[in-house]
Amino acid sequence: MSVLLTSDAGGVRTLTLNRPHRRNAIDAELWEALATALRKAGDDTTVRALVLTGAGGAFCSGADISRPVVDRHPLHRMRTLTEVTLLLYELPFPTIAKVTGVAVGAGWNLALGCDLVVATPEARFSQIFARRGLSLDCGGSWLLPKLVGLQQAKRLALLAETIDAEEARALNLVTWVVAADKVDAFVDDLTARLAAGAPVALAQTKALLDEGADRSLRDALANEARAQAVNFATADVREAFTAFADKREPLFTGRWAVPRRTENNNT
Repeated sequence: MSVLLTSDAGGVRTLTLNRPHRRNAIDAELWEALATALRKAGDDTTVRALVLTGAGGAFCSGADISRPVVDRHPLHRMRTLTEVTLLLYELPFPTIAKVTGVAVGAGWNLALGCDLVVATPEARFSQIFARRGLSLDCGGSWLLPKLVGLQQAKRLALLAETIDAEEARALNLVTWVVAADKVDAFVDDLTARLAAGAPVALAQTKALLDEGADRSLRDALANEARAQAVNFATADVREAFTAFADKREPLFTGRWAVPRRTENNNT
């Protein structure tokens, strides 16, 4: 049985952590499978959005510490965690974490590394590291202060409290809380809307927002100008204007639309 399930529908790729007997705790095999799957998704131009979720009523209970690995130095093992975190965060299309049940430790930080988080009311979250004698990983030390501010980040990390979905939403750690019997349809609708968007423009916007928080206004404006130049070089801008004039929904492709240079066309 595969520890990571992959499915595609309408430009949306879903990765499902599949170790329900361990509440989808991530062992070495699953870390490697995630790295491979995220790398492939990032290179696949047919993927317009990605959903990360877990099987068996849990999202992810963190790294699997039931069988400690002693044959490799911890710094070597951390390289895979670092790779997975960066691959997920830097994917060039929208990512959604669909959280049911627990999202703990590294599992919660992987959810926070997604662009949007949809949780059911039953979901529970904890930065459990302090209870394990560990410090934050999978980007938690960077993500938490950006999302909730320094004091709340310290509270969550130092006390390792468990919070419910509504409190997580109040802290801006969950985007939507949706009833369990409606969450699949909600995520399907959300991803369909994202997948229908202009892929180059969405990738540019995502990167601008991710980078903008750490830049000056002057830097942000320069990046925005460069991004718009890229957008105007696609067919999607003309398609959007045409669709607006025709009173129909645009069909975005992300296709490059700069005419080829010829001997008679030197511009």
